[in-house]
Amino acid sequence: MNIEANSAKKAKTHTIYKTSKGRVPGVTTITGVMNKPALVPWANKLGLQGVEVARYVDDLATIGTLAHYMIECHVKNEKPDLSDYSKNQIDSAENSFLKFLEWEKKNDVEYIEAEMILVSEKHQYGGQIDIYAVVNGIYTLIDIKTCKGVYNDHFTQVGGGYALLLEENGHIVDDVRIIRVGRSDEEGIEAEDVPVTKIDAHKKRFLLCRKLYEINKIINRR
Repeated sequence: MNIEANSAKKAKTHTIYKTSKGRVPGVTTITGVMNKPALVPWANKLGLQGVEVARYVDDLATIGTLAHYMIECHVKNEKPDLSDYSKNQIDSAENSFLKFLEWEKKNDVEYIEAEMILVSEKHQYGGQIDIYAVVNGIYTLIDIKTCKGVYNDHFTQVGGGYALLLEENGHIVDDVRIIRVGRSDEEGIEAEDVPVTKIDAHKKRFLLCRKLYEINKIINRR
């Protein structure tokens, strides 16, 4: 197993996953084949408001990456290096981080690992697990979201792709949860703890997405 990261800030989108057969796609790339009906109206609304969508999305992604980084440093008891970020980005990411800390206070959490990079030799893909922990006595896969809501593809991403990765690599997964920590009060004044149910169905759907991803590659190949 060989994994390379070409980003100093551990940005998931820049992680390269490799198995014994070579480079493989990541979980979010694979679930990208799923339909996202809310995305087009959202982008259209921003355009009508005169917002440059690409720049706006990039800034949100940076804030999300920073929030994940702050949470990772907290879990690992490390001091985050914030020198590459603007004040506005830091303030927004801290909003998410503080909401996560409030969630933590309400639960008995024993952290095992954060930002765990794994690959699947069986299904040929990789992924980065936000948090693996024992929560209230239960081995739990936790995925952190900093967006406005939890969407359909998120459940398959976490309950399917990430859960399969952990299990294949010898880790117990008794519970799967998405913790949504908004970047502002408009996105929620506290953390939203969302359980992922129907895990077997999400695993099946993820593996279908994996097959569809390969079929799309063949169809789109010039």
